[in-house]
Amino acid sequence: MRILFLEDDSEISQWICQSLEAAGHIVDWFENGPDALFAATTRDYDILVLDRMVPGLDGLSLIKALRSAKIKTPTLMLTALGEVKDRVDGLEAGADDYLVKPFASSELLARIVALGRRGGQTTEPEVTKLSYEDLELDLLSHTCQRGNQKIDLNAKEFRLLEAFMQNRGRVLTRTMLLERVWNINFNPETSIVETHVSRLRSKIDKPFPTSLIRTIRGAGYVFGS
Repeated sequence: MRILFLEDDSEISQWICQSLEAAGHIVDWFENGPDALFAATTRDYDILVLDRMVPGLDGLSLIKALRSAKIKTPTLMLTALGEVKDRVDGLEAGADDYLVKPFASSELLARIVALGRRGGQTTEPEVTKLSYEDLELDLLSHTCQRGNQKIDLNAKEFRLLEAFMQNRGRVLTRTMLLERVWNINFNPETSIVETHVSRLRSKIDKPFPTSLIRTIRGAGYVFGS
């Protein structure tokens, strides 16, 4: 499942992201409410996991805004506020479940799976393959193929290509790729994006007559047209 995760504590976020990704989920992590709200209203998610106390726009206000906008994505609220009134406030705002910190990762995963089953009764079938021209990415088997040639990708190269294919024709900045692929919500002095894009190009572009990834100078990268 693709999960939007809102949490401003970087230590907790890394632990949760690692747990969710190890269970096979795709996680988009945000540290503040406004960015999470924008993502939740412009992208498709299976589950929203929202911390209640975050900068800019708290989780309670965010879920109220989403429900007002008729966005019914199943939502799990995380909080250190464990009083009955706090739980009732979250559920009345539109949350589907409520988990009080501290919690075990196994309980978080179980609740997410349960919400996913509940949401799956009304959502469209999950996309399991992405394709463009002669390139195909299988999200279930984690395999890649262009034409009749299989292409070996490591985990980060796979996620990078997935981000490109899901945003075909859009400019993806270095910062956006750091957030989507590495769950880094800041812009450190690192060449990790450039290095991985170069490696990806050497596998899906250079052996073939048509290049699919373009560099937009001063902006970022575009996949396809």
